[in-house]
Amino acid sequence: MPQTIQTILDTLGSQATSLALRLVGAVLILVIGLKLSNWIVKKLGNNKGFQKMDASIEHFLLSAFKIMLYAVVIISAAGTLGIPATSFITILASAGVAIGLALQGSLSNIAGSIMILFFRPYKIGDFVECAGVSGVVEDINLFYTVIATGDNKTITCPNGTVSNGVITNYSTKDQRRVDITFSASYGSDIEKVKAVILDCVKAQSLALNEPAPFVGVVAQSASSIDFVCRVWVNSADYWTVYFALMEGVKQAFDQNGIEIPFPQMDVHVKND
Repeated sequence: MPQTIQTILDTLGSQATSLALRLVGAVLILVIGLKLSNWIVKKLGNNKGFQKMDASIEHFLLSAFKIMLYAVVIISAAGTLGIPATSFITILASAGVAIGLALQGSLSNIAGSIMILFFRPYKIGDFVECAGVSGVVEDINLFYTVIATGDNKTITCPNGTVSNGVITNYSTKDQRRVDITFSASYGSDIEKVKAVILDCVKAQSLALNEPAPFVGVVAQSASSIDFVCRVWVNSADYWTVYFALMEGVKQAFDQNGIEIPFPQMDVHVKND
């Protein structure tokens, strides 16, 4: 009987030692493998071939390749623990179905990433408006598009939502048109108002002469005549010209005695 117990203890000790060695080996594979994966991805990112690619495609491919390397490392670590690769892959596949059902949004984000990179509605560095936010695209990865807003906030937008929504890209064209509406009272001379606004436009060195700027009456509102001013500028100069015209036209109206109306109500009192 003591000999049987000793045999059992020896067997358990041997198995424990073997398991401990496998655990150490698996941990080493994980640690070294993950660090090696990061190093490989970093080296690929610095490769001249990758650097010649569009930044959006480069980030997407590196992100996908990193995930693949991580999967190989995890499967190798599982094999060290004695889990057959085929069994592990089968378990992953079964778990993948369940996880896929639970993470339909994430899968749609991957599909959205592929659509964005295939149809190229925008790229890194473009100023866009999508998913209810606007700003400069900083990164396009496997799941999200990272946007930096004008007030220096970082917003992460799911690619599935972005690809299924309306995307406005303000950086695609070299030129943009500044459209501003100015209001003047009904007592103002229409030709004089148009001339004053055009003079303000001509004073802007960043405004383009071709296509020619346009000023005209766009609406007769309840208490004002509305004039639309349309000026073409280089895309980078849009906001500079916009703010300059807003300020310049107000000052010009004041200097020329042109009244800018505001909503008002006339009350008539009738004595019986």
